[in-house]
Amino acid sequence: MYFDAIAKIIAERTGCDISAVKPESTFTELGIDSLDTVELLMNLEDELGMELELDQSVATVGDLDKFIQSKQG
Repeated sequence: MYFDAIAKIIAERTGCDISAVKPESTFTELGIDSLDTVELLMNLEDELGMELELDQSVATVGDLDKFIQSKQG
């Protein structure tokens, strides 16, 4: 549901092609470290117009998408 927004921001931050970002892609594979993850979340908050407090571990892009969906409940 939020995958496209996540993929767009990851591609902008890392310079990778957006088509390289898959739901099963890990943040490590994409060259995203813990600091980048925090900045990614801040960008997503701006893009989606919602606050995101990451209170669980997310390893893949798909995990992050599911996490954001769970916050919409």
